[in-house]
Amino acid sequence: MILHPGILALLGGSLVTLLIMVGASWQAVRILLFWDITSSSEEQLRLERRTWLISTLVNYALGFQVFSAVLFVFTADDIHRLFVGAMCATGSLNANLVGWLVLLLKGFLLFAAGLWVLLNHLDQSTEDCPLVRPKYAALLVLTPLVGLDLYLQWRYFSGLQPAVITSCCGSLFSDQGESVAADLIALPVGQAMTLFALAVGGYLLLLGACLRFPFGILRQLLFAAAVLMFFISLGAVISFISLYIYQMPTHHCPFDMLQGHYGYIGYPLYGGLYLATLYGMLPGICQPLRKYPSLRREINRRERHWLLTAALGMLVFLVFSCWQMVFGSLRLFGY
Repeated sequence: MILHPGILALLGGSLVTLLIMVGASWQAVRILLFWDITSSSEEQLRLERRTWLISTLVNYALGFQVFSAVLFVFTADDIHRLFVGAMCATGSLNANLVGWLVLLLKGFLLFAAGLWVLLNHLDQSTEDCPLVRPKYAALLVLTPLVGLDLYLQWRYFSGLQPAVITSCCGSLFSDQGESVAADLIALPVGQAMTLFALAVGGYLLLLGACLRFPFGILRQLLFAAAVLMFFISLGAVISFISLYIYQMPTHHCPFDMLQGHYGYIGYPLYGGLYLATLYGMLPGICQPLRKYPSLRREINRRERHWLLTAALGMLVFLVFSCWQMVFGSLRLFGY
């Protein structure tokens, strides 16, 4: 099983990523100790040259971390056919419970890596690069997490036993049990829809207000709304959106929609949600950075693009989430 192309790509790519991050961390220590943008010493000039090279390598490494989150879910879904009782990625992840830890960690790194790449691009577009120290300090936090990600992936894939009978999504995503998923599924559909509509509506309202007004408090509220909307939307996918996509009143799995017989609809759906959340958080994160004149100019120049990207991501998410609600034959309130 370890020779599956997706598993080899994940382990090999994560190993290369970790090696790059370890090298970058060594540079990060030197920057935190010796970086002085006002100096023209030989050490400072050497650090500046290496910083550009290493930032480029880290961009690719963290870009792979974003890609690997998608590849991990695809691979977990693809290998479900090797297990008795598995029907999708849920069965593969249940076959070795370390897989759920990998999924959780990859979800965190998905956003952390995306934000680092975007902030690095913003910083490198200025002449004085005021974020060099914070960026490289963040690498000292990200590198152990990338190492933990590789370790957990190895534990997961090497611990899979095809002879073990696993459970399918029907047993995990049901209203029986004491898990969070069971609580979401047991929530009345009307209440779940109302909560989802309020979260998305509040997010879009703040997005429009940020496009219209320059107030900092709106950016910070949008950051909070984006995080809240992300978790409520994931809950809505399990609670009722999945039912419309599968056109079945009892099928709540958030992974089956990634399969071919559902048109791979889960990829644009989750991709849109990711873009809406990431770019919705970005103006709020950048708000404290406006104290740097060079960054303030770049943020003002780019912010409209970020907000429009967030709006586009939300539009994609809503289209693929609500398409079957409008045009499908299933009517939940008839049950």
